Amino acid sequence: MSDLKNKRIITAALCGSWPTKDMNPAVPYTPEEIADEAYNCWKAGAAIVHIHAREADGAPSIRYELYEDIVNRIRAHKDCDVCINITSSGRECGPDEERIEPIQKLLPELCSYDAGTLNWQNRTIFENSPRFLEKLGRAIQECNVKPEIEVFDAGMIYNTVYYMKTGVLKAPCHYQIVLGCAGGMTSTVENLVYLRSIMPEGSTWAACGISSGHLPIMMATIAMGGHLRVGLEDNLYMDRGVLAKSNVELVERAVKALALNNLEPATPDEARQILGLTRKVF
Repeated sequence: MSDLKNKRIITAALCGSWPTKDMNPAVPYTPEEIADEAYNCWKAGAAIVHIHAREADGAPSIRYELYEDIVNRIRAHKDCDVCINITSSGRECGPDEERIEPIQKLLPELCSYDAGTLNWQNRTIFENSPRFLEKLGRAIQECNVKPEIEVFDAGMIYNTVYYMKTGVLKAPCHYQIVLGCAGGMTSTVENLVYLRSIMPEGSTWAACGISSGHLPIMMATIAMGGHLRVGLEDNLYMDRGVLAKSNVELVERAVKALALNNLEPATPDEARQILGLTRKVF
């Protein structure tokens, strides 16, 4: 194993379910756009790309065919060894089987595991019932896909502790803290420190802040030894009032922030070592 103490994983979250081209024209919708962003983010220093699918009009989708098209386009780049992370929450709700199908069939190295239900305040309910979480946890163990556990508040970490005890999840877990979502914990360093403090021993973790919380949480995460997530899913801006031109621009800034701290972005294979992933060969 190579020396990984100065390496940090950068995940590029490319489009999510919520941002639209009306908010920032750079938000990718089509499989071609999403796959191109994934490839270019990998070239810029991202070790992991986090994939959501969109319909042609930008609506979030859980249609298997769209995920298949995106993943096949990424894998068609034979020089690209990026780790693929497919969401299990392409819409706020949907049939359990449809949410799990792209993961079971496409076999990414990671998938998101949103460890609880959240009220999106004036929007809707982001539903992740105990039934779904148990079904997803057992399904991904069977196909050797590691959960990236997305955490929006403290109770979600305690949920995972319970699921590890019952065998739904397998330790050590990898947590992705997301601060600043409507209905979740706010983007403060104090909240980040607290959430980090209650993770089970031996866990790996990353963090991001939504919109204006993006840079403060990224800097605090670097100082605390965590990994990074950037991308248009979480933040549409490079500066106050200045839209990001692409996901790549956000990845490049993260690489520069690491360099300022004498750190380097992990390669995909180094990310696999850090997270205990098995590289998928097709």
